[in-house]
Amino acid sequence: MVRFRLLGSIEADIDGVPVDLGHPRQRAVLAALLVETNQTVRTDQLVDRLWGEDPPLRARETLYTYLSRLRAALAGATEVQLSRRSGGYSLTIENTHAVDLHLFRHLRAQPQPADDERALTSLEEALRLWRGEPLAELDGPWVTELRTALAAERLAAELDHADVALRCGRHQELLPQLYARAEHHPLDERVAGQLLLALYRSGRQADAMERYQQIRVKLSEELGADPSPRLQQLYQQILTADGQLTVPARTVAPVPRHLPAPPRMFVGRASELAALTNVMDSAAEPGTTVVISAIAGAGGIGKTWLALHWAHQNLDRFPDGQLFVDLHGFCPEGEPLSPEAAIRGFLDALGVAPDQIPMDPHAQAARYRSAVAGKRMLIVLDNAVDTDQLTTLLPGAPTCTVVVTSRRHLTGLVARHSAHHLPLDVLSGPEATALLTARLGSDRIAAEPEAAQELLTYCGGFPLALNIIAGRAHIQPLVPLAALAAELRDAGLSALDETDMAASLPTVLSWSYANLTVEQARVFGLLAIAPGPDIDLPAVASLTDLPLPQANRVLRALADASLIEQDMNARWRMHDLIRAYAADTVRNLTSDAQESALRRVVDFYLHTARAGERLIHPHRPAIELDPPVTGSHPHPLNDQAAALTWFSKEHPCLMAAQRLAGERKWYDAVWQIAWALDTFHVRQGYLHDRLAAWRTGLAAAENKGDPAAILRAHRSLGRVCTRAGRHTEALDHMNQALRLAEDTGDLLTEIQTHGALTGAWAQQGDIQQALEHGTSALRLSEAIDHPAGKAVMLNAVGWLHARLGHYEQARTHCEASLALHRVHHNPQGQAATLESLGYVAHRTDQQDLALDYYQQALSLYRSLGHTYNQADALDQLGQVHLALGQHDQTRAVWREAMDLYRQQGRDAETGRVQQQLDELASTPEPV
Repeated sequence: MVRFRLLGSIEADIDGVPVDLGHPRQRAVLAALLVETNQTVRTDQLVDRLWGEDPPLRARETLYTYLSRLRAALAGATEVQLSRRSGGYSLTIENTHAVDLHLFRHLRAQPQPADDERALTSLEEALRLWRGEPLAELDGPWVTELRTALAAERLAAELDHADVALRCGRHQELLPQLYARAEHHPLDERVAGQLLLALYRSGRQADAMERYQQIRVKLSEELGADPSPRLQQLYQQILTADGQLTVPARTVAPVPRHLPAPPRMFVGRASELAALTNVMDSAAEPGTTVVISAIAGAGGIGKTWLALHWAHQNLDRFPDGQLFVDLHGFCPEGEPLSPEAAIRGFLDALGVAPDQIPMDPHAQAARYRSAVAGKRMLIVLDNAVDTDQLTTLLPGAPTCTVVVTSRRHLTGLVARHSAHHLPLDVLSGPEATALLTARLGSDRIAAEPEAAQELLTYCGGFPLALNIIAGRAHIQPLVPLAALAAELRDAGLSALDETDMAASLPTVLSWSYANLTVEQARVFGLLAIAPGPDIDLPAVASLTDLPLPQANRVLRALADASLIEQDMNARWRMHDLIRAYAADTVRNLTSDAQESALRRVVDFYLHTARAGERLIHPHRPAIELDPPVTGSHPHPLNDQAAALTWFSKEHPCLMAAQRLAGERKWYDAVWQIAWALDTFHVRQGYLHDRLAAWRTGLAAAENKGDPAAILRAHRSLGRVCTRAGRHTEALDHMNQALRLAEDTGDLLTEIQTHGALTGAWAQQGDIQQALEHGTSALRLSEAIDHPAGKAVMLNAVGWLHARLGHYEQARTHCEASLALHRVHHNPQGQAATLESLGYVAHRTDQQDLALDYYQQALSLYRSLGHTYNQADALDQLGQVHLALGQHDQTRAVWREAMDLYRQQGRDAETGRVQQQLDELASTPEPV
């Protein structure tokens, strides 16, 4: 939706996002077209309106530039079209009411209904569109002439409004503006008559008579004329206290207009505004139920602003008035407003005489429902604490619409009264940028783009935080944005604290915190210091030492208070600023309580990961762990698929848990988490995370002084460095591991280390060195009768023989390896060996056999979720398809391999496969 504003500074926005209208003369072009929307304005008229009698030499060319820029600026508004017409240009707008000037004229020209209150509503809505001097930033003869004409239109509307308001008996509230208008228009007899009547009806007959004499003298001195017959007649009626001047008895109740002013700097929220409108548009016909929208969100998220902005946009839907009440559900002063007090305020606003208001609260509620029955009214119930506070305030009339805002989700209102729940989240990136730009101006943002982005990043789309920063920057125009960003970096959340409680983010959040129970407050604080960006229910149960059902109830309560939220994967998270506040509250817990909670959750991640690792790689030698601490309950995983799913969801939390364990000097947990993550990291191709995990793991093992852990960490880090192409570092770690293994006399560890060195030397291209280590590992496996290790090394040695061109030896070793792997039900070993056999078959021109081997290997890798080796197998499979002349199949598997390589950050492999595809594209298709 596009909006244009001329009755003040020239502005435009598309879906709430301001449009950059550029140079003032470019704005003047837009104004000249908007004044005559949907009509053709001749080119010479446009030139005249821009420059008057003194246009520049290349005026038309400059005009065309402005028009082109305007067309580009408005490109996002599908309902607006700037077109060239015969002899000129036209700005076509589907809804002319999108221009405030045309909407003003439409509202003023509405036929006067029999009900003066509704006429008053229409005129007030028209006058609210004025925001100061029209076209404020422009000058020139045409602008001056137009501004004068518009001022006359505004005055006429104000006078019409005063006439209707006087008929409605609003003489006392009109007096201040009538006095001011009389000062500006001392010779206007209509203004004078309105002031005289308002004074008389306010019981100030003498003042009215004196005012008449002042006007009579002024007219005589400045115009040489007497007051008009109409004004003289009014004076005589005042002089004689004519009963006809009394306000006529009215049976129509006053139309309440209780809405506070709309937010001036409102941007974005297009989908939420549309959702509110859709609720009304899709509601059943009157006679069924009240339409209720419940806007829920954290303190400072913009709920009231959204409600007020939507309400003011839709005033025409509620001709019988609007009621507004702040229920003080979350305020530091006193208790929430009682329903009885709110109803009493509503009854006063609806014009119910005090002697007609019953004493009994239930009777008052019934009187309130009777007063709004059959009326098309909007009732905004702001800042509600719970459903019980609201129930009595809901009208019985289905013609009414209710908008509720609360920090709680008000499930009862949804369940019992069919309310439409509208959760309000932070602003999107473009919306947050638009808000900061609207507050500070595009020039200031453009002058310091990096600092502005840092401010946006820190605030994370939180409207109150953005407005605090924008307000501070606005009142300190000489302070660089970089200085404000530095203050946020240094002071954290306290930088968003203000003396005005309603404009202080920590204070606003504290009002929600104050409503929590002791248990909810404890969990809220612990969630802030838990490792990772989010958390699931089982982890929360261990963190808090609560049974699962009770932990779930507390989480639901915190979500209901809009302090945390649950995503589509049933994981709980909180905004960074709320997390910062929660981290401050955790100081209410003793350091021992915090330490115990963190140890429980780290043990939860460690022991669950260890169990998951055993499911996805049961043939890998296990490590022994100490039992989890009391209160930590690892999550049960039923099978390999469940384990892979858990690892995928919890990976960021597992990495964070390892970092936390390092900070707390829980050294065993550090290297053990690295070990438990290793298979998942290998299969998913998480090379950088694997490298980071084992570097941390090695440092922890060395700090602990555990030789076995140091050996494992060196060997594992050597394997990672091999994959990363860090060959010198890889050999250094593995040689250290081999020395430790030989010193301990642990042959199984020695086998594993020789196996790792086999891969390291092969990766460097030194096949002979690799074969020596592979043969040593195979010989040791046979010596200690270790069939699993023997199967792995048979394949490794076979693969090395294949690399040397010894295909028969390679086949013999690999077939023996495959048989052993099948006996011991090791699908990963089978897949790796089938891949080796596929390579041998391909090299010996047995392409059909190679195809079968690779497809079997690929099927096993997919079942294991081993995407790293899956990519390699696809790459090799493509070579076989190519050898068979199957170009379509070749392209398909290479593209799939390249997608996996790209996801894994394997740039060299990605480039190589792309080159293969390019070469294939230039190869003629086989006949």
